[in-house]
Amino acid sequence: MKPLKIAVMGAGLIGRRHAERIISEPGTLLSAVIDPSSAGHDFARNAGARWYANFRDISEEDRPYGVIVATPNQLHVENAMEIIAAGIPVLVEKPIADDVDAAAALVAAGEKAGIPILVGHHRRYNPMIQAAKQIVDGGRLGRIIAVHGTFWVAKPDDYFDISWRREAGAGPIFVNLIHDVDLFRFLFGEVEAVQAMESHAVRHHAVEDTAVVSLRFANGVLTTLNGSDAVAAPWSWEATTGENPAFPRYSSHCYQIGGTKGSLAIPDLTLWTATSKPNWLEPLAEERVPFEAADPLCRQLRHFCDVIRGDAAPLVSGREGLATLRVVEAIKRSACSGQMVRLSDAVASADPQKV
Repeated sequence: MKPLKIAVMGAGLIGRRHAERIISEPGTLLSAVIDPSSAGHDFARNAGARWYANFRDISEEDRPYGVIVATPNQLHVENAMEIIAAGIPVLVEKPIADDVDAAAALVAAGEKAGIPILVGHHRRYNPMIQAAKQIVDGGRLGRIIAVHGTFWVAKPDDYFDISWRREAGAGPIFVNLIHDVDLFRFLFGEVEAVQAMESHAVRHHAVEDTAVVSLRFANGVLTTLNGSDAVAAPWSWEATTGENPAFPRYSSHCYQIGGTKGSLAIPDLTLWTATSKPNWLEPLAEERVPFEAADPLCRQLRHFCDVIRGDAAPLVSGREGLATLRVVEAIKRSACSGQMVRLSDAVASADPQKV
């Protein structure tokens, strides 16, 4: 099968990771890097791809079959709208937007034009998460009662030399915890209400450096997320999964899922179950659930190719990305107001033309 020409818009950290996988994947060809910076120009040259400052400058010869948008969060909608207007399927990095109304407008535009939007919540493609979902859905844990997730990392000072990372629409809630929120939605269903607190006491940027979030799901599951990019610790997805080799890896976990019959640790998939009727005085059986590891970004890219060819519907559609963003925006609203935010109230108050 002829390789699909894929362009990457944005040559930052995640854009380069996408480009590297397009280059290494036999079914794809990196046709262009779209980034106005000199760094983007140099990256395109070193990758052997054509360079364009803007999407509109792409020649007909280099017109891609799909585009991956990996620009700063605040530009996702503007960039994706341009690609949809050109009739090209688009993979938009998470978050789909930094504003729910803008995200809803993008989703509506894609649906009206009949152009598929795939949102880059790539962790859903991880075989470990697929195995965890089978365990949760299969009832081995009994009724899921409580879940806890930790994202504690120490981002270096030079990470914030890029100005957009210090501005509204960035911060660990939008940039990092949105991954965890999306996985919790994937595993446990829709969020009913949120309560959150945040702080920027360490760096004093416009965005938070620490957040504590409580989520109540429609099925009664209660979860907590504790996130900070100012804590030196080994407890995060990045530090425990080995998904990105740029990060040191530690033998620990980032999620704990608790049910009436047992509990599960992620990412090592250690399953603890009661051997008889659950009793805190009785020992639990320990089992390591096997799974075959694979790069979720590669799996996402292959899925994007299937979407481009019309062989599959987006696993994480624009509407899925919008639903996750609604939860994240509710978290920000709760942290600002100090009040619990119900997702049904947030949706009801939105412009019905944009829902």
